[in-house]
Amino acid sequence: MSGPAGPVPVVIAGACGRMGRMLLSLVAADPELRLVGAIEAAGHPDLGKDAGSLATGTAAGVAIAATLEAVAQPGAVLVEFTAPAPSLEHLRVVAQAKMAMVLGTTGFTPAEQGEIATLAKRAPCMRASNMSVGVTVLEAIVEEVARRLGDAFDVEVVELHHRMKKDAPSGTALTLARAAARGRAADLERWGVYGRQGITGERPLAQIGVMSLRGGDVVGDHTVIFAGNGERLELTHRAQSREAFARGALRAARWIAGREPGLYAMRDVTGGV
Repeated sequence: MSGPAGPVPVVIAGACGRMGRMLLSLVAADPELRLVGAIEAAGHPDLGKDAGSLATGTAAGVAIAATLEAVAQPGAVLVEFTAPAPSLEHLRVVAQAKMAMVLGTTGFTPAEQGEIATLAKRAPCMRASNMSVGVTVLEAIVEEVARRLGDAFDVEVVELHHRMKKDAPSGTALTLARAAARGRAADLERWGVYGRQGITGERPLAQIGVMSLRGGDVVGDHTVIFAGNGERLELTHRAQSREAFARGALRAARWIAGREPGLYAMRDVTGGV
């Protein structure tokens, strides 16, 4: 593996959204990164405007484009937090253009996840449901706690997000539930339950519950509850700003530049933390 000699060239997808603007501003302040492209959906009123002026008030010399093909270049890293359909289409372009991708989009179907894995054989792709270092550490802790406590403690994952979030449960909640399942050597596909209503009967020991709450402008709260007889352990991560996700994504962009094709995780970026 050999990374770029100078600053890592990056392209920001969804450049005009809240996350996109934050990414643009952080790239502008990072000497190890260089903005080479910014894209937004066709028909967006800010197409053609300078991406730097839009995000920071200082021109970057990069106009917002409607397609990734218009700004694609070998060796560049695409950073994406948009929607499943455009993200998958962009990964196809990344694979063809010999780029790399940091993918934070959630809500993919099983078939789409399969295509992501296939495309990652042609281009390096770091995919994570949550880019924050805190959640990366929490995932490892949840797996270890689940392993130590076993089925003597019931596991429930509760997530709270803003009212505008489109998918449920959150990708992070699923990641944490999978970590608990790995720790207990359980099959989440069989034992996962996503909401309860009516007369549900006694809770099976192997069950892992995942509950979704929506309201206000909450960036993202996740709590994993280990409930035993006479005691309860709760592990919580609260995102106070999208900046945590943006900084994690750009850390991943610096890390993945020049890597071999493959599907990577945030734990690879943080050194297995």
